[in-house]
Amino acid sequence: MSRCFILSTAVMLGLIVATPALADTLSEVTSHGIVLSLGDMDIDVSYTPDHKLSAMDGQVTGTWRIDGDKLCTSSNVDPNETCFAYPKDKKSGDKFVLETPNGAVQVRIK
Repeated sequence: MSRCFILSTAVMLGLIVATPALADTLSEVTSHGIVLSLGDMDIDVSYTPDHKLSAMDGQVTGTWRIDGDKLCTSSNVDPNETCFAYPKDKKSGDKFVLETPNGAVQVRIK
């Protein structure tokens, strides 16, 4: 097998493996943050790489983790961890609806 063929195959496999990570909704959410729309109120939520979150100008603080297709959070407002499944293949600028026990919430990835 030629060295060129092996190198090109390795590059292609790297691109194939890397592509899903680029489209991963939760990576986009935790990298860019989100805006939650509840009625006529928009809530800006930011996430940091050290798994901390903040919203409402720092009035809400907490932690986050990813569990498969779910984003799990806890905060000073609700210390109980809650996890919600997010849709696949969303990116910055996309909008979608999350169903929660308290009703549907409109989400936009910043």
